[in-house]
Amino acid sequence: MDALRAHELRQGPTGTGGARLARCCTRAIPRRRGGRLRVSRGLDLAEAALRASGGDDAEVVVHAERSGVARFAASIVHQPTLIENAVVRVRVARDGKIGWAATNRVDSGGFAEVARRAREAADSARPDPNFLGFAPPAHYSDLGGYDEETAELGAADQARLAAAAIEAAGGIGLYGIYTSGVTEIAVASSTGLAAEQETTDAVCLCLAADTEASGWSERTGWRAADVDPAEPAREAAETAARTRGGGELEPGTYRAVLEPVAVADLVRWFSYDSMGAQGFLEERSYFCGRIGEQPFDSKVSIADDALDPANLPKPFDFEGTPKQRVPMIEDGVIKGVVWDRITAARAKNGQVSTGHAPPDAWRFFGPVPTAFDMAGGEASSSEELAEIVGDGIYVTRLHYLSVVDPRGGVLTGMTRDGTFRIRDGRIAEPLVNLRFTVAISDVLGDVPGLSRDRRLVNLNDLYDERFAHAALVPAIATGHFHISGTGSGPGL
Repeated sequence: MDALRAHELRQGPTGTGGARLARCCTRAIPRRRGGRLRVSRGLDLAEAALRASGGDDAEVVVHAERSGVARFAASIVHQPTLIENAVVRVRVARDGKIGWAATNRVDSGGFAEVARRAREAADSARPDPNFLGFAPPAHYSDLGGYDEETAELGAADQARLAAAAIEAAGGIGLYGIYTSGVTEIAVASSTGLAAEQETTDAVCLCLAADTEASGWSERTGWRAADVDPAEPAREAAETAARTRGGGELEPGTYRAVLEPVAVADLVRWFSYDSMGAQGFLEERSYFCGRIGEQPFDSKVSIADDALDPANLPKPFDFEGTPKQRVPMIEDGVIKGVVWDRITAARAKNGQVSTGHAPPDAWRFFGPVPTAFDMAGGEASSSEELAEIVGDGIYVTRLHYLSVVDPRGGVLTGMTRDGTFRIRDGRIAEPLVNLRFTVAISDVLGDVPGLSRDRRLVNLNDLYDERFAHAALVPAIATGHFHISGTGSGPGL
């Protein structure tokens, strides 16, 4: 499974060929041989829907997917699912008023109806002073991110790969999913913009557990060949075996090692309010008033970089704006946030979009990072980080996070599925799940070590349309991780 293909990337002026338009409008979304959805014609659908909007200023986004999930519980593959869908969203601008509507009916009647509803929504809306027009045509980088064999995986393949995870876990019950899919985003507008990207991804999430033990591990990538389901299954089972008989821990501030999955969740939840322009403009962000300051350790650098093929690369956002690499924290210094066209216009200071317009399901968040890139360090392993910590705790995973104080960067949650004591620089006895309440400036303000190797951690919750995104992060040692209480023991 080593076949590799770059994005099927099309760009240039929106086509006006009548025959091509009519062909698109009079049939359902094209399918591969054997009845499989073919999502590599999204730009044809976008152009057809754009033509249906008539002479209005308009933008069409097509979000198409073919994806499958094999769920397993108690070491039994019990629920295969398959989704084949294309959602077409039309935005219409009339006299400074914006209206939008969406459909998954991809024929001439569906396009006409969704365009009509978008026009009606615009007519009934108030003028938007922050609308500066739809994105202009642009050049996009060819990044990779598509793998033919991953795109062709079907339900039987996903079930087989899930079974391989179960076999690797040994005797303990395994719970989780193996999922893979192909996604296409296409954007066409009356400005002449026409862009299309096709990407693949595969994810295996594994919880090894019984009534007294639990361990977690996962893998993700845009090539299924890079996601061996046996690896996270074995790791989860090995972690679970060490969690039996977890003891309690007195509340207090401890030195800690956080595995990459825990680091990714902590940074992601912090980012919702603090690393996007909407929170920044609404003065909810921890970054407000702190641009150029250094509240974090000089070893901490975090960017959003969807242009890196080591992540899940994407050349443009849901407005068709090219992606930029955006440093958010550099050598401990706060540098900035990510922007889309709407928030950039609201800034009224010449700010431009960094290519971070979100999918429709996330619009209430505004632009947020979706390709975290956190610099690694010098430690060769998590065990070496434990040596640096000396005395403290070891955290595999976080759960049930929430933001307590967005402006102060304070978060709370639970450790889960592999929490241990560190004694004399070694990972020692297991602990129960622990409640933590931390300020991000404390956790990342004192970082005596980071692992050299980084792991790509899945951030997609698999709700709504498939939109694969991830964090490329190291494990870290921190001098400040505040435990505020204890919870249940490990296990189901």
